[in-house]
Amino acid sequence: MTVDMNDLEKKSIEEIPHPSLPEGSTIYGTTKVFPDYKAENGESYFTLVHGIAHESSVSFVAVLQATRALRKGFETAIYFYGPGSLNCLATRGFPTTGNSAFPGEHNINNQLKTFIAEGGKVYCCRFGLSLHGAREEDLIEGVIPTHPLDVQDALIHYARKGAVINSTYQL
Repeated sequence: MTVDMNDLEKKSIEEIPHPSLPEGSTIYGTTKVFPDYKAENGESYFTLVHGIAHESSVSFVAVLQATRALRKGFETAIYFYGPGSLNCLATRGFPTTGNSAFPGEHNINNQLKTFIAEGGKVYCCRFGLSLHGAREEDLIEGVIPTHPLDVQDALIHYARKGAVINSTYQL
């Protein structure tokens, strides 16, 4: 398809050739600065997620980080609360559940299923679900529903265990 451009548009696009590097070119270094830590006996990793699925990458990246910690040997749990609870719904999809209306719609669902299958625990606040009209029976299989007062006590529980705590928050 040919796009009709005026002279200034053509001049602008021709000033700097782009893309200037062929696909596969290295533009960032690969040196890892910190050691690749593995869990020591009994160590835990706990993630709190308050972000909404697909509103930003915050929730998905938190799940990926928790999965990485799990694979490093940490006893790992993720606690979704507030609007973050919506990340735990198995009913995502359009026009029917399970169908992706856009590429990546089920990234969080699939990663949570992987996380659970590999031994991670996923908690989901019932109050967070209720704020958005979501039903407990719509949770991804293996997600553990929790009482609203459990958010603080879970944080205390993992802090007392000496867990690495990753807390994400999105308005």
